[in-house]
Amino acid sequence: MPRQRALNQLACMSQNLEGSMLSNKKTTNKRKKRGWVDDMLNAENTPSDLIHQWSPNHKQLCLNPREKENDMVPFVLSRRSRRRKKSSTGLSWDHLPDELILRILFCLPLSHLLRTSLVCKRWRRLAFDESLWYSVDLEGVTNMAAALELLLSRGTRRLRCPRTVIQELTFVNMSPVHVVQMDLSHCNVSSESLEVILSRCSTLTHLSLESLELSDRILHHLSQNPELIELNVGGCAGFSPEPLGKMLQSFSKMEQLNISWCEFGSDHVKAVVANLPSSLTDLNLSGYREQLAQEDLELLVERCPNIITLDISDSVFLRTTCIPTLEQLMHLKHLSLSRCYQIYASSLGDIGEKITSLRLLEAFGLVHDGRIFSKLYEMKRVAVNTRAISMVARPTPVQTDVHSMWDRRCRLRLHY
Repeated sequence: MPRQRALNQLACMSQNLEGSMLSNKKTTNKRKKRGWVDDMLNAENTPSDLIHQWSPNHKQLCLNPREKENDMVPFVLSRRSRRRKKSSTGLSWDHLPDELILRILFCLPLSHLLRTSLVCKRWRRLAFDESLWYSVDLEGVTNMAAALELLLSRGTRRLRCPRTVIQELTFVNMSPVHVVQMDLSHCNVSSESLEVILSRCSTLTHLSLESLELSDRILHHLSQNPELIELNVGGCAGFSPEPLGKMLQSFSKMEQLNISWCEFGSDHVKAVVANLPSSLTDLNLSGYREQLAQEDLELLVERCPNIITLDISDSVFLRTTCIPTLEQLMHLKHLSLSRCYQIYASSLGDIGEKITSLRLLEAFGLVHDGRIFSKLYEMKRVAVNTRAISMVARPTPVQTDVHSMWDRRCRLRLHY
């Protein structure tokens, strides 16, 4: 059909061209005749009757303006409505309500949903409805800036985008976003762009910023989220002790905190321990070899008596004398003391006997004697060295292919 149309168009064009050539021939003949007549009229002694005979008629002026065509009638441009094709069943997509189409679009994957937005204006409006973009997973996406601005403006509540590349952000819409859970772990993003994102967040309950470069202003924006329950800032750097302490003071409902392996000095560690909320149940404070001291551990136990999971691995300044302090945690179930080399392995068996709630004990690098292992295994209720990596406040299990975030899958996911 397209070829046939093209041929028909070419045929029409050829006819027009032939007509134009013929018309040029006729006009040339007319011009020749007029030229002969002009020569006759320009000759001397030409009668006046002959001049009037060959001269064109004079146009008569229209004295009555009402005789003009379309006078007093307004000229209006209008568009004829497109005739809708009647289906054989009598049903059409145009007759379906928005609620039913939204339910159908809810079953589509992300790539198909983006394609449906190109059908028409109505489908574009429905394809970007807030109810469809509630939970999105864009792990590993490059050039994330435009997509991130679109998602946050569309009311996304759960956003998972670890290991993505986020360029400089310039949000046109200055209104606050309503994201509740967000995972930006290991992203390639500057502290300025991260500040642009977090400055619009005030309803966060779960947040992961692992291995990112932060700043004091970012900590100030984080403190504007009083409902925060889980926070992962493990491996972060770029902030000072005072803003860190003020941020922790604002989290009265926090339950899990991962603040391990940051670029901390002793002042940072003291600011953390002195401002921990009493509601805290899971804490990862590992990686501070020379910064975490005995008095810091005593203050930690005093402020957070309801701790269930505690990871203080790689604290080489802690000695065996800290064991009685840990025994005060009556609800402790998971304890990590890996590579705390000044804690004698022989004292680990007493921990399992005195802390009756203990179920998991991580002591990598400490337990080498088979007699200590047998003593711990005799209790049968304490498992030793089962988890090499802490899962406190981490959104996704480590070394797994599960694309979930805080034990829930995202509905929309970009497949490669």
